[in-house]
Amino acid sequence: MSFRVRRSGESVMGKQEYAIVDIETTGSRASRARITEIGIVIFDGEKVTETFETLLNPEQYIPAGIVELTGITQEMVKGQPKFYEVARRIVELTEGRIFVAHNAKFDYGFLREEFGRLGYTFSRRQLCTVRLTRKCFPGLKSYSLGKLIQHFGFHVEARHRALADAQATTELLQLCLAGEDCAKEAKRLINYGIKETRLPKQIKLEQITELPEETGVYYFHDANGDVVYVGKSTNIRKRIAQHFNDHTSKGSRIAEKVADITFEVTGSELVALLLESEEIKRLQPRINQAQRGKRFNYAIHSYLNEQGFRCFDVVRNTAQARKELDIISEYPGLSRAKGRLNFVRQHLELCSAFTNIYPSRGACFHYHLKQCRGGCAGEESPEEYNLRAEEARLHLRNVFDDDFLLFDVGRTHDEASVILVEDGKYQGFGYIDKEHCTNINMAIDSVKRSVTYPDTARIIQRYVSEKGGKMVSLATGKVVR
Repeated sequence: MSFRVRRSGESVMGKQEYAIVDIETTGSRASRARITEIGIVIFDGEKVTETFETLLNPEQYIPAGIVELTGITQEMVKGQPKFYEVARRIVELTEGRIFVAHNAKFDYGFLREEFGRLGYTFSRRQLCTVRLTRKCFPGLKSYSLGKLIQHFGFHVEARHRALADAQATTELLQLCLAGEDCAKEAKRLINYGIKETRLPKQIKLEQITELPEETGVYYFHDANGDVVYVGKSTNIRKRIAQHFNDHTSKGSRIAEKVADITFEVTGSELVALLLESEEIKRLQPRINQAQRGKRFNYAIHSYLNEQGFRCFDVVRNTAQARKELDIISEYPGLSRAKGRLNFVRQHLELCSAFTNIYPSRGACFHYHLKQCRGGCAGEESPEEYNLRAEEARLHLRNVFDDDFLLFDVGRTHDEASVILVEDGKYQGFGYIDKEHCTNINMAIDSVKRSVTYPDTARIIQRYVSEKGGKMVSLATGKVVR
């Protein structure tokens, strides 16, 4: 669905206008719950110029607890418009205006999700009155809307109804904007904290505000068009704004070099991580320090010693080593390899002698610190020790034992991203319509093959262990996770 409307947020006198929004919902999670009511107040900084309110049919059950809180029942929303029927009006009312809400992340997130279901990207500059009142009126016991209404003595006829709460939020905003310092703070929050004087000469604030609030990869270009930095974020606009608020030497280098910004929306955070890693190696941006290495000159290998303990060591990653040793992971530098091995040793209480971090013939250094369970001192059997050592081996591996497809969110609600692992290695990613996810061949064909490096396996492993994902075995076609 496409919405093209005029920009109406600036009045003829050049005043900034605000769209103060409040919604009621069937629950707290935007991905699952739906909106039951929306209220919008248009405020020009001095007076209210327009209001809008409507109940909405959420097309789902309203839990009893929500009914008790809001007073909105299933009968009340029956026959009311569905979201798509009022979507254009919401766009028209908020277009070009500052989106204001008390806990803006909640209301804004729900509207973005509802518009996303319609295939439309809802993007507005925002101001959260929770954050603003914390700055303007520090020291209050609570900054909930109800407590602020009581504290300032606002008259509200129907709490937890959308328009009434939006009107109370408008009074709160007006109170904040009356103070010069608070008005400056509001502008700072609206502009993501960016001072225009800190922006690179060729970058305008409007360019930042027009960036997507989506997951993806972004590129900073210099005056010649060359990429000097590649990054990824679950909110491209917010992350780039943070760069221009960064007062470190890295932030200064970015401010000095950047003349243009481009981006690629990925939908999936895992795809963004993989694409970022690939693009840094391909483009070799000057400001990026990590992930640039294309050569993996060191490796960790695993072996059993004479007593039957599983050991690990860092070696040069040569063709002969790969042929003769049980290489389980590869690294661009010696410190990275040793650092990773030491992290796993510490996490699983392995022996520093058996990981060759602090080689010794007797009790290891970490045994005396009570960070080793004593395999090196004869206090733990090889069988007991090797249970943790095998777990460490799995943590360290960057070659997969099985081939699979990993499905994650796509760039739209109707799409899924596809990550392919074949021949034990990551091969690339692509996108497919959700309705075709059960077709293994179509999913594989959707993948754009990439140059792969050993560190991509750790990216996938870490992401899956922390956030999960739907994995389908290429051998059986069955879901394995």
